[in-house]
Amino acid sequence: MPALRIGLTGGIGSGKSTVAALLAARGLHLVDTDAIARELTQSGGAGIAPIAAAFGDHVIDATGALDRGAMRTIAFGDAGAKARLEAILHPLIGRATLERAAAAGERPVVFDVPLLAESEHWRARVERVLVVDCSEATQTARVAARPGWSVEAARRVIAQQVSRARRRAIADAVIHNDGIGLAELEAQVQALLALWLPAGGAGAGATP
Repeated sequence: MPALRIGLTGGIGSGKSTVAALLAARGLHLVDTDAIARELTQSGGAGIAPIAAAFGDHVIDATGALDRGAMRTIAFGDAGAKARLEAILHPLIGRATLERAAAAGERPVVFDVPLLAESEHWRARVERVLVVDCSEATQTARVAARPGWSVEAARRVIAQQVSRARRRAIADAVIHNDGIGLAELEAQVQALLALWLPAGGAGAGATP
């Protein structure tokens, strides 16, 4: 049984993935649901055939992987399409998540779940919720700087996601990632682990 089950969440562009990497570097066992979703939708992934059947071959690129840009345009423009996509992927992600969490042994597990605030199911599966937060202006700037994104696309995705206030309302702790550097972010992570885990509780790979 893992020592502690932490649910990690944050809006797009919040820096959640950076915090996840910092936690993993300190010996916690990371289960990244976004990474699992990408694996399921790469060429040969278990999600490709049902997605193509539901939405058509035009959402599959020349390599046989999901065309994420095309699918994003469809899903964020149509709530019904988004629900159909989630109905395909969420059961597959759930099974893979449980399998990977089982490999943690007695180490604390961090479940990196973008939709944790929207899911009572997920909140019931974790003992602590950690939210990474920053302003919407910062989110927009970070996302728009990514290849293939624009300011308008970033704003549309942020508007579709749950509000910052709702995320913070379910948090046992909030990491503030606005206007700071990596050293300050690391300091917040280290301070949190000192509160949540006993000495040595992060596992053999933990940073002293």
